[in-house]
Amino acid sequence: MGTLTALKAVREELGMTKAAAMRAFIAAAKRRRRGVPEGASLARMWAYWENDGRKITDPLYRELLCEIYNRTPATLGFEEEPVSNFAIPELAARFNFVTVDAEMVDLFEQQTQNFRLLDRKVGAARLSEQTKLHVAQMEDVLRDSMPGSNRAGIAAALAEAAALAGWQALDMGDIKAAWRLHETAKSGARESGIAAVLAHVTAQQAYALLDSGHNEEAVTLISHTHRENARSLPALLRAWLFAAEAEARSAAGDGGGARTALRQAEKLLPTDSVDEELPFLMLNEAHLARWRGHCLARLGDSEAVTDLTRALDAAGDSVRAQTGLLVDLATALAARGDVAAAQQNAKRAAELAGHAGSTRQRVRIAKLLAS
Repeated sequence: MGTLTALKAVREELGMTKAAAMRAFIAAAKRRRRGVPEGASLARMWAYWENDGRKITDPLYRELLCEIYNRTPATLGFEEEPVSNFAIPELAARFNFVTVDAEMVDLFEQQTQNFRLLDRKVGAARLSEQTKLHVAQMEDVLRDSMPGSNRAGIAAALAEAAALAGWQALDMGDIKAAWRLHETAKSGARESGIAAVLAHVTAQQAYALLDSGHNEEAVTLISHTHRENARSLPALLRAWLFAAEAEARSAAGDGGGARTALRQAEKLLPTDSVDEELPFLMLNEAHLARWRGHCLARLGDSEAVTDLTRALDAAGDSVRAQTGLLVDLATALAARGDVAAAQQNAKRAAELAGHAGSTRQRVRIAKLLAS
């Protein structure tokens, strides 16, 4: 006996009119505090169910019909998709666990790397929304995945993607969003259990402090991050951390501390500066020279001009790197008294910052030109 015949036969067996059955249906839904169609809409649905033989696929409707007729699902013709008083199909849909494998982790990491490369070419403004969606997708997968090594891999991938999104937010001048995204990154890094990832995203979060004027706090955060885990971190990452510390110390006006940190970075920098375990790091002698020039420029040291000029020649096609270098070079030239050259480089930086949508660099340029 099909669904059409069963529903109609049971109703007639109970001596219920369609109107009475529909009223009972609505009342049962209200007892559950659930909404169902009423009036003409419900009448059309009822006719479809009883006269046209249309299947009832909604678990709630099936439960209500079982209740008002006091019949089992099988009696009403619902054998294909059993319904219980606990709405099992609804719960099953809600708890949809994700099976994570190594290939999925690799795909997410490759996507993050593609976003990094695009970010260097086109800037944060054109890419930020895509990166944040990428982060949200990984958060969903991590939340619904089972424990194991592949879950740890997704957590690490999430950490670096969130850190990239946080850096983009910082570049666009949204310091609060940058901080929150780095909190997401740290959460993922902690779950991954990878000390290098946690150290990197934590130290990078310090740039939100620097951009909001909390220079001393930034120094504290970075120095604590890598001194607490010095023995467990790769040399390349430690060099990067010392360079970041030097930048924070120069912002805080600690010239001696900044120069000491730079020397430590130079000492630790490996000859082979490519580490497959650290795809998020780009640090070689040219990058370190750029960092040294930035720190010296902040400190008002005219020696920065040499480092920055050399670094600018090796900047490649990274719009953000070129813009930052030009701002630093303009700052160093101004400190040396070469105002005309400083203004020329500041204007070039402003053009690039506008092209890349970098609010962070535009703020720096505005301060420089105002001074």
